Amino acid sequence: MFDAAHFEEIFCSIVVARTKGTSSFGKRCNKSHTLCRRCGRSSYHIQKHTCSQCGYPAAKVRSYKWSEKAKRRKATGTGRMRYLKVVFRRSRNGFREGQVAKSCKAAA
Repeated sequence: MFDAAHFEEIFCSIVVARTKGTSSFGKRCNKSHTLCRRCGRSSYHIQKHTCSQCGYPAAKVRSYKWSEKAKRRKATGTGRMRYLKVVFRRSRNGFREGQVAKSCKAAA
């Protein structure tokens, strides 16, 4: 009625995963990337110590000519430009400093 060899064959097929596919993917729970200090994206590879997005800790920000759209996303003008927009305004007025504006009351 009960065959030990048959039981062992069934039991081993259930317990042992003889695959490198679907059942193995569920065990992948470790993160290879974390947040980058420079670009803020989750692209900093922990073991390589390199960001795949901006190239940190390299001095120059990572960009390639074969990806024009990626260059546009990171170009000047996509952020606040806190200092640069002040420089543009100053350049329109010839970088003048230390002068006092003429009074509107005196002109009238």
